[in-house]
Amino acid sequence: MASKTFTEGRHTGEHIVSEANGARSREQGTLAAGNLAAGTVLALNGAGNYVQLAPAAADGTETAKAVLYASVDASEAPKPCVVHVRACEVHGEALTWPDAATEEQITAGTNDLIGLGVIIR
Repeated sequence: MASKTFTEGRHTGEHIVSEANGARSREQGTLAAGNLAAGTVLALNGAGNYVQLAPAAADGTETAKAVLYASVDASEAPKPCVVHVRACEVHGEALTWPDAATEEQITAGTNDLIGLGVIIR
């Protein structure tokens, strides 16, 4: 009998190394679009909603602002989401960056998050 290989997606909160007590590290928001996995690095669009980081953009979405706590499918309409925005440590290998992001862009995004108090380990 042939064996099968299964690939699991990211689990809710899998990226967390540590976070502050209570709800200090997390906030609620709205994911504007996309079907994104837990641990996706996010930016804010002009309407104040979260979108996947777009490092090559020049409209504000090139600045990392949060890390998505749980997978959200907003491909058909905006959906509520929970994000890590401060006072936490996250596992770098569990973060999802845009496929086309360069090392320089990932470093810039990492620095954006560090500036917010989201430390990547």
